[in-house]
Amino acid sequence: MNEKISQFKAGLKDGIPIGLGYLAVSFTFGIMAKGAGLTTLEAVVLSFTNLTSAGQFAGLGITAGSSLVEMAMAQLIINLRYCLMSCSLSQKLDSHMPFFHRFLMSYGVTDEIFGVSVCKSGVLSPYFSYGLMAMAVPGWTIGTLLGAVSGSLLPARLLSALNVALYGMFLAVVIPPARENKVLRMVILVSMALSFLFTQIPVLRDISSGFKIIILTFIVAGSAAVLFPVKEEE
Repeated sequence: MNEKISQFKAGLKDGIPIGLGYLAVSFTFGIMAKGAGLTTLEAVVLSFTNLTSAGQFAGLGITAGSSLVEMAMAQLIINLRYCLMSCSLSQKLDSHMPFFHRFLMSYGVTDEIFGVSVCKSGVLSPYFSYGLMAMAVPGWTIGTLLGAVSGSLLPARLLSALNVALYGMFLAVVIPPARENKVLRMVILVSMALSFLFTQIPVLRDISSGFKIIILTFIVAGSAAVLFPVKEEE
């Protein structure tokens, strides 16, 4: 029992930066969700049950005029990385771990939680993951709630400025690694160029936003994987 409590406390400690970061980013999501027509309750439930920043923001962007099949395909592609993360984390689990622990841990597999978990030495305890989730999930959900509520209280100019924070977050994520990796830098530039072309060429610009995401993801990510495969460490 003492070991379980110790692991949970360690997860709480390591999860503090994740929770604070999620609080800031999900605040912007809450504002955008209200602007897209969702109620405060719908936005909060969406964040609590999904816990996926890229998928949720993309979902808001393709809701208008998109079919459920189109949205499902886009979400599958955007969130497919979580399957790979889960497979990687499964190698750090005790082979005798009960299924219900694995099931609960899978709910909290995000980019940040995966990064912290995979760097932890030794066998990964489910209680460490629960500690991480105990900070991350409330941070993401409460941030969404605050953003959704503030969306109806803050001035329009301030809301417009806060919406720009999302793009600032994306720039902060992609620029540092792109400066060090020329392949990644090229992939980003090609993605931007193709996205621009899809808004200008007559036939391509008529494609809905959801299928644009699907097509561009397959073209750019698939080409990069074939042309510049990541070498496995020996």
